[in-house]
Amino acid sequence: MVRPKRSRTITGVPDYNMFVPDGIPQRGYIELALDEFEVIRLIDYKSYTHAQAARKMNISRTTVTEIYAKARKKIARSIMEGYPLRIECNECIKKTGHPVIDVKGEHIMRIAVTYENETVFPHFGKTSQFKLYDIENNEIKESQVVGTEGLGHGALAILLSNMNVDVLICGGIGRGAIMALSGANINVIGGVTGDCDTAVKAYLAGTLTPDAEPTCGCSHDNCECHHE
Repeated sequence: MVRPKRSRTITGVPDYNMFVPDGIPQRGYIELALDEFEVIRLIDYKSYTHAQAARKMNISRTTVTEIYAKARKKIARSIMEGYPLRIECNECIKKTGHPVIDVKGEHIMRIAVTYENETVFPHFGKTSQFKLYDIENNEIKESQVVGTEGLGHGALAILLSNMNVDVLICGGIGRGAIMALSGANINVIGGVTGDCDTAVKAYLAGTLTPDAEPTCGCSHDNCECHHE
């Protein structure tokens, strides 16, 4: 299943798009992208958490954190080095057909759940199936079950990355697997039990609470611990 081109929902556009230091000759400018502006607006101005901002923009929390870090760096450089700060405008995006941002558009986020008989499988490294959910505007639009092709542990991180997964919901999971998934920019919610659909809906509502310790305590991927 090929995921549609991503876009990031922007609900606030700037009233002013250029800030120039007083008394310093203009020598170019630093441009703040519109999604960077939106993250700053939500987190620093509206006091959203990173998770709340992610849901508002319909992107993963990891992506929000990356955008936020880039935006703060640009603003700091503008202040410290005296460069004018220019914010990308909505009209510019419309004219150039920006490949990432669609103001007030829809974003497809993909969630994977370790799967067995409609429930969350208890061990990430031994799961034989994932249930994939495509999310638009914080609602489930499509889901399907896919096999892991006999892969286990570290190789599953590559598989999920290739399937463009943003979030993994699972039962027990080793620290090594968590590190591999984090390296692939996949947010891990471990220690979850029960019905898969219910878990995803709770995640979207911001109420998903793990039922158990997510990690097994092993530092390696190939642990043989049992997670009930």
